[in-house]
Amino acid sequence: MTAPDPLDRRGRRGPIRYLAGRRFRLREGLTLRAMVPNAITASAMCCGLTGIRFALQEQWPLAAGAIVLAGVLDGIDGRVARMLKAQSRFGAELDSLADSIAFGVSPAMVLFLWSLNELPRFGWLIALALAVCCALRLARFNAQIDLEDQPHKSAGYLTGIPAPAGAGLAMLPLYLWIETGEEMFRHYSVIGPWVLLIAFLMISNVATFSWSSLNLRKNIRLEALAVFAITAASLLTVPFITLTAICLIYLTLIPFGIRSYAKVRQQRANPAN
Repeated sequence: MTAPDPLDRRGRRGPIRYLAGRRFRLREGLTLRAMVPNAITASAMCCGLTGIRFALQEQWPLAAGAIVLAGVLDGIDGRVARMLKAQSRFGAELDSLADSIAFGVSPAMVLFLWSLNELPRFGWLIALALAVCCALRLARFNAQIDLEDQPHKSAGYLTGIPAPAGAGLAMLPLYLWIETGEEMFRHYSVIGPWVLLIAFLMISNVATFSWSSLNLRKNIRLEALAVFAITAASLLTVPFITLTAICLIYLTLIPFGIRSYAKVRQQRANPAN
C-alpha cells in the first residue's frame, strides 16, 4: 500500500512526475511566458504612481507624461498576453487593480494637487469622484466579464468611457495649461465640472467605439498606417498638442458612437427590415 501524496500549501494534492524511479512534485505558479504581460501591467501601475510623485514635486509635464505612458503600457499588455497565449484569471485581476490605481487614483491626485486643492471642501470630493467612478467601472467590467448577454460588447462597442481614456480626458485642461500657460485652464471652476463629467461618462451606459468596431477598408489601410506613424512622431515632438488633439477627436466620436449603436440596436429589434 502506497502512502498518500503529501499536501501542498493550500491543502491540495498537486501533480506528480516520475523520473528514474523518484517522485517529483510540480510547483504551481505562473509560467515565465505568463510573467511577461503581467510585468507590463505592473509597470503601468508603477508609471501611474510615479505620476503622483512628479505632481508632489510640481513637475506637471512629467506627471501627465507618466500617466500617458501607463495608458500606452495598458494598451499592449492584453495584446502581448494573447500573442503569447498567456491569458489568465490572475492577469485579468491584476489588470483591473493596476487600472484602478493608474487611471483612477493617480489622475485624481495629480488634478487635486494641480488645481482642485484650491476649491474649499469640494475639491477633494471631486477628485474622489474620479477615482471612485473608475473603480466602479472596473468592478462592473469584472462582474460582467463572463456574461454572454452584453448588448454593447456583442455589437463591438464599449459601455461608457474606458478607464485609460477617462484618465486622459480628465487631464485635458492640464495639457492645455502646459501648452498655453493660460491660468483659465487651471481654475477650479473649469476643472471641477470637467472632472465630474468624465467621471460620469466612465460609469454611464453610453455606447462608445472599441477597436473591434473600427473596421478599416483595404483601400485606406496604408493611409491609416501613415496617420499612426505621424501621430507617434508628434507625441515625441509636440506631446501635449498631440494629446489635446487626440482627446478632442475622441470626444467628437462619442456622439457618432451613440448614433451608430442606435442603428445596430434598431436592426436587431427589426431583423426583417
